[in-house]
Amino acid sequence: MTDKPSTPLLDTVSTPADLKTLDRAQLRQLADELRVEVIDAVSCTGGHLGAGLGVVELSVAIHAVFDTPRDRLIWDVGHQAYPHKILTGRRARIRTLRQRDGLSGFTRRAESDYDPFGAGHSSTSISAGLGMAVGSDLQGKRRNVVAVIGDGAMSAGMAYEAMNNAGAMNARLIVILNDNDMSIAPPTGAMSAYLARLVSGPAYRGIRETAKQLADLLPPFLKDKARKTEEFARGWWTGGTLFEELGFYYVGPIDGHNLDHLLPVLENVRDAETGPILVHVITKKGKGYAPAEDSADKYHGVSKFNVITGAQAKAPSNAPSYTSVFASSLIQEAREDERVVAVTAAMPSGTGLDKFGELFPNRIFDVGIAEQHAVTFAAGLACEGMRPFCAIYSTFLQRAYDQVVHDVAIQNLPVRFAIDRAGYVGADGPTHAGNYDAAYLGAIPNMVLMAAGDEAELKHMVATATAYDEGPIAFRYPRGDGLGVEMPERGLPLEIGRGRILREGSSVAILSYGTRLGDVIAAAEKLAAFGLSPTIADARFMKPLDEALIARLAREHEVLLTVEEGGIGGFGSHVAVFLARNGLLDGKLRFRPLMMPDTFTEQASQADMYAAAGLDPAGIVSTVLSALGTDAEAMRLLNASRDAT
Repeated sequence: MTDKPSTPLLDTVSTPADLKTLDRAQLRQLADELRVEVIDAVSCTGGHLGAGLGVVELSVAIHAVFDTPRDRLIWDVGHQAYPHKILTGRRARIRTLRQRDGLSGFTRRAESDYDPFGAGHSSTSISAGLGMAVGSDLQGKRRNVVAVIGDGAMSAGMAYEAMNNAGAMNARLIVILNDNDMSIAPPTGAMSAYLARLVSGPAYRGIRETAKQLADLLPPFLKDKARKTEEFARGWWTGGTLFEELGFYYVGPIDGHNLDHLLPVLENVRDAETGPILVHVITKKGKGYAPAEDSADKYHGVSKFNVITGAQAKAPSNAPSYTSVFASSLIQEAREDERVVAVTAAMPSGTGLDKFGELFPNRIFDVGIAEQHAVTFAAGLACEGMRPFCAIYSTFLQRAYDQVVHDVAIQNLPVRFAIDRAGYVGADGPTHAGNYDAAYLGAIPNMVLMAAGDEAELKHMVATATAYDEGPIAFRYPRGDGLGVEMPERGLPLEIGRGRILREGSSVAILSYGTRLGDVIAAAEKLAAFGLSPTIADARFMKPLDEALIARLAREHEVLLTVEEGGIGGFGSHVAVFLARNGLLDGKLRFRPLMMPDTFTEQASQADMYAAAGLDPAGIVSTVLSALGTDAEAMRLLNASRDAT
């Protein structure tokens, strides 16, 4: 790694107020230094790189023009806000991004007054901004509210719901559409910049208002024709007809990397006494750093990397990632069954489906950031006899809960849910943790739920889901690599609702659901030091439960532990209900469920999270010994061993 870069002008900036003293040439220099600082900081910590580099000039321009934090600035999604964090008093801590006790990788209200709204998921900014604008008006407070939303986030229905509401209310709200994928408008130049300044300026708006007043004197049919003629003429030159129909005054497109274009337009919309305005800016993801520009997808989120070469530092592993095992298993099933299709919500590479798409381009469907649509779309595919796999992160599937219930489960449609990032996700923190899927899916009738104990089991569960046509089925797996177990050549369908015993023991039984199984086995080895030999079982299924297996474990052991990487209401809760309903808690059995705590867990390493939750081997051993009433000396030895580790 190189020494920290020289940033003499940026060194003088502590808060956005300092930008007000700089001229345009200095602001351009500041943007260049800010870009270098972002690259260097993320190279040390890892994180989201490309999106932040794309909004460097936009961040400078917004803070130079608007009076933040009095004016509200909302970033959608918060991962593009690294430059914003540096400009708003957090530069000294920027190299703690996504680290334990460090800066969040997203915007966060508790972190700074300059973050009026936290965002880890997309497409929330316009709704939140509208609420802030209305709330300020109701209190008689005059402020600007600015929502910066990416073109990807604009694929979600929530953004349009908010725009429709804002347009109908004629609320004073500024939305900046950051178009970094050329998906809406062509490249822009001097003419479009000139037109943007023209239509956003007071002269044009004044003429437009006068024309409206004159049009009010016309007969209704001529008034309507005049309105449509003006909108057509402006839309023909500048685009934005869709946004105009939603009630927004459209400005753009303009070059989002050119401060000479950005600053006058933002000044105009800041001072406009009008309803909602949409400013359309064109940016390039990864701008100013060649590796990120050339491979925007690879550099969307990065591990630590070498600034000179762009090479990312990734620890070698002897085991494949769970995501790659899912992808290769699904490809294998698709080769044998042409009904197998894949659906993703803007995460083809994150879910491993990019490789599926290379082989089956007509059988993969990326619907954009639209999880609700993804689920119902998959339901429609199932209606026609296809075998759809809907691959969505646990934290994002939350957004489609009604569709899972109403459109899939009630109709008992065989949609397959591949739930990636189930459990702790480390540095991405509480907004992305997959705590809840077992609980929220477990409450739904007709749903079959599985969790893989290792990567070989995941391969079998993909085969199980492919073969299961009786209704909806889901399987969960975590972020990260597998355990390094021997992999089968082909996945085989499992018997629905049947677990497995891995080790027969006595006195203590540990029933694992999901990939905490590796640590359960490690805990069993540690328990041997205390003269214990526990029975180890892999539940495989949460719904339906293997009731015969659970009843046997309960009757034949003094202590029964359940271990899962999920929140309250999940596997352990279902087991507890079964035990209680069948009188299996009335005797000498001591039942202890181990799960994620009922809190939002802050960013840290996954290992730290497991230890804090008692889901690592030492925590599992401690729970067993406590349940058995083991003496204090044994507990002291265990804790000493844990501290040494």
